[in-house]
Amino acid sequence: MPKYEMILILDFGGHDTQSIARKIRKLGVYSEIVPYHISVEKIIIKKPQGIILATSIDSVSAETVAEVKAELLELDMPILVIGEQVEKEVESLKDFLFEKCHCVGEWSMDSLIQVQIALIREKVGKSKVLCALSGGVDSSVAAVLVHKAIGSQLTCVFVDHGFLRKGEAEKVKATFQEQFQMNLVFVDARERFLQKITGVSDPEQKRKIIGTEFIRVFEDEAQKLGQIDFLVQGTVYPDVLESGTGIGGTIKSHHNVGGLPEDMGFQLIEPLRQLFKDEVREVGRKLGIPEEIVNRQPFPGPGLAIRIIGEITAEKLSILREADAIVLEEIRKAGLYDSIWQSFAVLPSIRSVGVKDKERTYAYPIILRAVTSVDAMTATCARLPYVLLEQIANRIVQEVPQVNRVVYDITSKPPGTIEWE
Repeated sequence: MPKYEMILILDFGGHDTQSIARKIRKLGVYSEIVPYHISVEKIIIKKPQGIILATSIDSVSAETVAEVKAELLELDMPILVIGEQVEKEVESLKDFLFEKCHCVGEWSMDSLIQVQIALIREKVGKSKVLCALSGGVDSSVAAVLVHKAIGSQLTCVFVDHGFLRKGEAEKVKATFQEQFQMNLVFVDARERFLQKITGVSDPEQKRKIIGTEFIRVFEDEAQKLGQIDFLVQGTVYPDVLESGTGIGGTIKSHHNVGGLPEDMGFQLIEPLRQLFKDEVREVGRKLGIPEEIVNRQPFPGPGLAIRIIGEITAEKLSILREADAIVLEEIRKAGLYDSIWQSFAVLPSIRSVGVKDKERTYAYPIILRAVTSVDAMTATCARLPYVLLEQIANRIVQEVPQVNRVVYDITSKPPGTIEWE
């Protein structure tokens, strides 16, 4: 990361830590989250303008906070303790940033784009680069940003691992080959991935297998293209935080963070690694990426593989793909797609008794999940109209023969996660 003026946030396990970081960035100052037990030596290396201790009444004890603060006083730099919700501390935050820390407010997506373009060109030189393109917001913005920096040196690789949504592969090919005119290699690896993951039920193992296999696919493609040293990924800040960089341990390994093999043959280029999702979208707009892509709801790299609970089969993938398509179609028809963070279907590995055409059935249920969020670090259930829920349920049960029941997950994050695995 370039040396922007920076505020370091020490995370004591409070629920508001990410909100504090985003609020500071909105004020034009780069912020970074680290565990509260970071060493003084590492803080000195980072050269922050100031330090914020992000605490809460349900995180660590007041004595621990006091001990950490006392140790930091030797650094002779401004320190602010927040125990309250960040919304109540906005004026204190402004005063801390601009009066106490003497920040200028130079952090912006315009400056980030220019800095990243320069960094990418310097790092890559005349080498060839592969981009792991999924067609989602993150990988699309990363691809366009790197393409802007190095042009035809970039080859985008789109892997159809068999866990995509209905019609997704065709849309990605059309968008990036025709609209952006990028070098695009399309890889049909559906059988390859399904074989690797057959019989696997553990969600962490699924993610790691898929992450490893992605890299193996790229290595295979790289050999066909000649010497390629770099791999672009759309890793974003929440991926990093959730994969175990804070004090709360690993929430889940993201396939592009915790699932990468140690013997990977590429150097990574991750131009969005320090950005929250709203910042990624802003970068996308500034790069001229259409709103249809920029506003696309997040879709996990492992795709439908982590929306099937338990073992994955071709039949389950087909069931979930059809049900998910109905969910998205009805959400769009209701005019709610852009106001919902994520909406999708989940297929559990259980069956329930039902009735279809006056006959007893023993079929799968579908779990409907729809949440509102700002940065995916927290989320609340989307309050969908009952008439919409009923329409979704009726269509799924009628159009997907293997399903006889639809339920709606109303759990917030925390304690749940947005995805089920």
